[in-house]
Amino acid sequence: MMLTALILADSRFPGGGHVHSGGLEEAAARGLVHDEPTLESFLRGRLLTAGLLAAGFAAAAARGGDLGRLDAELDARTPSPAQREASRAQGRGMLRAARRAWPHAQLDLLPPNPHQPLVIGLLVGEPYEAALTCAYLAVSGPASAAVRLLGLDPFGVNAIVAALPVQDVASRACKELPALGSPALDLLAEAHVRREGVRLFGS
Repeated sequence: MMLTALILADSRFPGGGHVHSGGLEEAAARGLVHDEPTLESFLRGRLLTAGLLAAGFAAAAARGGDLGRLDAELDARTPSPAQREASRAQGRGMLRAARRAWPHAQLDLLPPNPHQPLVIGLLVGEPYEAALTCAYLAVSGPASAAVRLLGLDPFGVNAIVAALPVQDVASRACKELPALGSPALDLLAEAHVRREGVRLFGS
């Protein structure tokens, strides 16, 4: 289980996560994130809202919850259509790669076009490890995007990620099914999908 979690959290896993910035590209374009302190604030906020939400659903899926119901409940907790599509796009990509890496009939239990946290939960199979994987991915993707978009020092960016309370969020996610909102991220996602011109990331 731990090896599966490590592989899923690896940026080299071909699940499509590299084309998503988790709102960072739009935040950078608006000048909201431009240096290490503003990046730290963005990542912390994302971890404690969208990250906790995703981690909670990954843990629930790992516990063997009804995947169809969990998928619908995560949809209901994600008011932004752009955010929902980003989650499902990453879920599709991760599931496609998983079918090659871990071919198993259990993957057929997932609903069509599943949200990414449910795929992670089913693949990892242990609630805390699934939640930790999801919480980490919620900040590692945007952090990597910040290096590419803003030219920030990768050593400084990784130090920010290392200091975030990712483990605390994963522990909390195992105790409840969160219903947190992240309206700023929702607004950034909707603005990003409507942005004209060149975009490096899908979300």
